[in-house]
Amino acid sequence: MPRFPSYDSTALAYHVLGSGPPIVCLPGGAARASSYLGDLGGLSRDRTLLKLDSRGSGESAVPEDPASYRCERLVDDVEAFRVHLGLDRMDLLAHSAAGNLAELYAARHPHRLSRLVLVTPGLRSVGVETVGFAEAVTARSAQWWYPEAKAAMDAWQEAADRGAGPDEVNPLRSGAAPFAYGRWDERARAHAEAEPEERPDAPSAGFYDGFAPDTAAIRAALAGLDAPVLVVAGELDPAPTPEAARALAALFPNAETVVQDGASHFPWLDDPARFVKTVLTFLTDEPRTLAAPH
Repeated sequence: MPRFPSYDSTALAYHVLGSGPPIVCLPGGAARASSYLGDLGGLSRDRTLLKLDSRGSGESAVPEDPASYRCERLVDDVEAFRVHLGLDRMDLLAHSAAGNLAELYAARHPHRLSRLVLVTPGLRSVGVETVGFAEAVTARSAQWWYPEAKAAMDAWQEAADRGAGPDEVNPLRSGAAPFAYGRWDERARAHAEAEPEERPDAPSAGFYDGFAPDTAAIRAALAGLDAPVLVVAGELDPAPTPEAARALAALFPNAETVVQDGASHFPWLDDPARFVKTVLTFLTDEPRTLAAPH
């Protein structure tokens, strides 16, 4: 298992999968081990996936400073990873909560990105509201699993709002898992059941602990990003909804949003072929150039 020392000497692990041009992959969770990404629906057949385990999760070491779990501090880990890989510029893919991390990285190191893929990304770093959440939840009301999952979702939100600990929150989060999948089938259940072991409490809680981004400054920085950006949203995902994903894409000068039909928070599981085609098309298309100012 390859490892490298980050800026503070914490040993971070990463997983190399596939062949072809490299793409750095940041897992969400927050702080879930990168194993849950799998081969991203078969993307590894055309690209070399470099899946980073966040500090304290997966095969990466626990840092001496717990404050280094916070989202903006992890930007330095991503930059240390790029330097370790010897990449002048990199293609970067981030899922879910790691979308916040990738947005911060793009604001701080815009010239180190070739292309940026944000898959059902987090929105806190840029202050975009999760519009349509309640409507997206209600839209699944015909599903057999809805009553129990909706009760768990409501209790999870209430517990999170009052700062409940992981012992209370985690079972509720697991109970609400069907909303994160386009189909609540055997494969989805197995993927969801693995989460508690893949997402350790300390780095997960630390990811947002004290996180107070300067959203105006971050938005201003992203407005000058010249790298092409793809935002992949799931049609059924309550967070982010397609509407919220489009609002995020609008913050970049060279971005597009693709909404995957029938998908929720893990689109590479819901329709692998569709997901891979979407991402590969973006990664291999000739980059669009921005019009010169008049």
